[in-house]
Amino acid sequence: MILRLLLLLVVIAVIEIYSFQAFKTITQTKWILSAYKWLSVILVIFIIYQITKFDRRVGQTAQTLFTLGLLLLVLLPKIVLTLILLAEDVYRLLFGSISYFVSEQKPSDFLPERRKFISQLAMGVAAIPFMGLVYGMTKGKYNYKVIRQTLFFPDLPEAFEGFTITQISDVHSGSFDNPEKIKYAIELINQQKTDMMLFTGDIVNTHAKEMHPWIDVFSKIEGHEFGKYAVLGNHDYGEYVTWPSQAAKDENFKAIKDLYGQIGFRLLLNEHVKIKKGTDELALVGVENWGHNFKQVGDIDKASEHLSAADFKILMSHDPSHWEYIVKKHPKNFQLTLSGHTHGFQFGIEIPGVIKWSPVQYVYKQWAGLYQELGRYIYVNRGFGFHAYPGRVGIWPEISVFELKKGNIVA
Repeated sequence: MILRLLLLLVVIAVIEIYSFQAFKTITQTKWILSAYKWLSVILVIFIIYQITKFDRRVGQTAQTLFTLGLLLLVLLPKIVLTLILLAEDVYRLLFGSISYFVSEQKPSDFLPERRKFISQLAMGVAAIPFMGLVYGMTKGKYNYKVIRQTLFFPDLPEAFEGFTITQISDVHSGSFDNPEKIKYAIELINQQKTDMMLFTGDIVNTHAKEMHPWIDVFSKIEGHEFGKYAVLGNHDYGEYVTWPSQAAKDENFKAIKDLYGQIGFRLLLNEHVKIKKGTDELALVGVENWGHNFKQVGDIDKASEHLSAADFKILMSHDPSHWEYIVKKHPKNFQLTLSGHTHGFQFGIEIPGVIKWSPVQYVYKQWAGLYQELGRYIYVNRGFGFHAYPGRVGIWPEISVFELKKGNIVA
């Protein structure tokens, strides 16, 4: 533990030294440089202090959200600076070694002088994540996008041609801090006027009480002709805090399940319902959370009991790893799975048709948007809310809208 702490302090010191070297390229004014050093020290002390004050009995709070946001805001740009200047130092070391040991005329200094334009370039590059994080924390976290998908199925029942569905996921109500923005998002949902509404889990971060200030707002999601349904996400089980007793944890879990009903959603717990339209029907299947690296209580076999491979099925399963490890090869043939969970890491780059990247793609094969394999679809919603980092950069909060059509699956 002590060794890890010492290593962390060394890394922080190296980052701060390199960052200060870059900052000196902007100004040589002593009082500004002194203020920069003192501000850096104060911020490091504040962040470390706040981290040590984290209480596992409470979990995430507005203070922990702010602290993590501040940590990223301070650390990420400085890491960028350090990497660029470190790369230059490697170049200086190699060039200096060659000049000193190979050249006939020895240079006066072993290391060439640091190039000012490299430091200025590093400052300019570091400003990009800094401004991005600031935007993500002030605007991006409520920059709601309605994303529409038309999905084709050869076995779609005739009556469901043109059937529409709205999906939200990962509300994380305990992180909200702007009622007007949430009201606006609910209005966006209502404007879609779809046939059915689905919510794929994580109504809170941990505690049922986090949702209490928002029940009236979410209750304004209008009724849909074919119903409003939900499943649980990993955060709905209260797994990430220390509870005073099992009874307290169980009581919170019951209260969280009740929340879905309080905002007008029917919670599906390893079960299915038949959605009937005319003389046709489809099965809406809802499982509890099943994650490759998270809680595994979802039971797809129980949820799809008495259904056959020929039945048209829409599966709600919070964690997309369930699809990757279990669902996509399941013999009962789940034509469409709707998930969430990843949030798209709340950080990445998405330019439709050009680039789609996020660090979360190295953990989840299906992490945002539509995927098709073995003649089956999964759609991973990017999330309605935010968690841990109090913002979003490049991966915006999403309201998904689907239209089902009869036809060949588009690869």
